[in-house]
Amino acid sequence: MQNSEIILYIIKLVLGGITAFLAVSLWSKTKDAAWICLVLGFVISYAGIVYQMILDFGLLSFEKLVIFGIPIFTLIFTILPSLLFIIAFILMMSLLPGMNAWA
Repeated sequence: MQNSEIILYIIKLVLGGITAFLAVSLWSKTKDAAWICLVLGFVISYAGIVYQMILDFGLLSFEKLVIFGIPIFTLIFTILPSLLFIIAFILMMSLLPGMNAWA
């Protein structure tokens, strides 16, 4: 692995860690479903960064469980954050007063 890739992983881990920490801090202050989906999206996205780093460094291999030739954990960490963000934005648009985006 090249030095530039290691530096990029360090940047992703530091900024992703700060984002996940702040998201969890927000989670404790709100009970709104939209915000919880948004927070979970960020936390799972950070977990995906850590998972990809573990795979790239060769520390573990989770590629035995596959769906359509794609490792299941890679698929989950790719799809789930976006789905949670979509759900959060739909909930925000439909539940916030004055934000009648569907009319």
